[in-house]
Amino acid sequence: MSEDNNNPVFKLVMDKLQQITPTVQSLMPDRSKTLVQAFISGRLDYCNSLLYGMTDSLFQCLQSVQNAAARLITRTGRSEHITPVLRELHWLPIRHRVDFKLATFVYKTLHGRIPRYLSGDCQLIFDASRQLRSSDTFTFAVPRTRTRLDDRSFAVAGPQIWNSLPADLHLVDNYARFRRLLKGHMFG
Repeated sequence: MSEDNNNPVFKLVMDKLQQITPTVQSLMPDRSKTLVQAFISGRLDYCNSLLYGMTDSLFQCLQSVQNAAARLITRTGRSEHITPVLRELHWLPIRHRVDFKLATFVYKTLHGRIPRYLSGDCQLIFDASRQLRSSDTFTFAVPRTRTRLDDRSFAVAGPQIWNSLPADLHLVDNYARFRRLLKGHMFG
């Protein structure tokens, strides 16, 4: 993983994590969680929807930062498995965080709570001439693409993620409840 350590995002976030480590270690666990979330999670989540479709090595690099932050907060050793620690903190792994953000963007599109430049990229599938059992769920058209870069666009990635969600999530009309259920689904 030495080539991943040359990634500028990795270096930036790891440097910040090392800078706040002495402070975090002197705080109570709930306060240290707040501090780490403010400095580290905010950087990992900033524009993370742009990471959809990125290489596994980049995701692994960012995941190692999140794992280090989780271990710092909970004072967990490196030999202990990280998944229970992430669940305890209610932190989704990085790849799921990206999917979570895209799914919430699509939800906001569906409910008219997102800018027009994004909402125009998602087209609901509705055919009034055919009444299907699936017609009461909201599914989006996924446009065909020619390149891998096109596959990463919001117009493709958002509908793909949305359509892969369980139908009962499509019908939730409260944003806070949708986020809670979506996070539970992604943890499951």
